Amino acid sequence: MTEKTTHFGYATVDEQEKASKVRQVFDSVASRYDVMNDLMSLGLHRVWKAFTVGQAAIRPGMRVLDVAGGTADLALAFAKRGAQIWLTDINGAMLSLGRDRLLDAGLAQPAAQCDAEKLPFAENSFDVVTVAFGLRNMTHKEQALAEMYRVLKPGGKLLVLEFSKIARPLESVYDLYSFKLLPWLGQKVAGDAESYRYLAESIRMHPDQETLKQMMIDAGFDQVQIYNLTAGVVALHQGYKY
Repeated sequence: MTEKTTHFGYATVDEQEKASKVRQVFDSVASRYDVMNDLMSLGLHRVWKAFTVGQAAIRPGMRVLDVAGGTADLALAFAKRGAQIWLTDINGAMLSLGRDRLLDAGLAQPAAQCDAEKLPFAENSFDVVTVAFGLRNMTHKEQALAEMYRVLKPGGKLLVLEFSKIARPLESVYDLYSFKLLPWLGQKVAGDAESYRYLAESIRMHPDQETLKQMMIDAGFDQVQIYNLTAGVVALHQGYKY
C-alpha cells in the first residue's frame, strides 16, 4: 500500500507523522506562546482577534465551538459575552493553558482534547464555530472544514482566522522578517528557532485567500466572505450553513 504524504512546512512527511510533529511544535512553544504572539505580531494579533469576535456577533446563550482554541483568547471573549463555549485543541499542553485561563477568569466552560478532523460532537450542535491560526496545521483541511460544517446548526456561521497571502509589494520585506527575524526571536524568547521556522514555512504552504474560500464553498458553506487584515498578512473567512 502506497504511503500518503503531506507537507510539514517545506518538508514532505508521511500523513501519519504530521499530527505528531505539529504536536511537538506546540508542546515546545506552549509556555511562551502568548508572549511570542505579542512580540512577533507587534500586538496586532489582538486586533485581528477582536475583529473576529465582532464578526461573530455573539449573543447570550449561544453555543460556540472554538476549534484549535489554544490559550483561549477567543473563548474568553465569547464566554464574557454570555455564550456557552466548548474549547478544543488537539494539543494537551495548549488546551491546559486555555482551560486554566478560563478558570482563572471565573468562567468555567467545557474543554475537550480532540482532532478537528474528527470532532466528538453531534451534527447541528453549535451556533458559531471558530478556528484561529489552527487550520494551516491540520493534515486534511477539507475534512476539518467538513466537520465544522457538520456540527454547525442551520443558519450557523464559521469564522476562520488565519495567516494568508500578503500584498505583493510587501512580499520581500515579509520574507526577510519571516525567515530571518522570526526564528531568531523564537530562539531568544522561547529557546526554539525551529518551531518558528516551521511557522513561517507553514504560512507559505497554506492556501491563499481565494483557494480557502473555494474550499469552504466545496465543504457546503454559503455566502463566504473574505476580510483581508494588515495587507493580507491575515485573512478572516466567514461562511454560513443553510
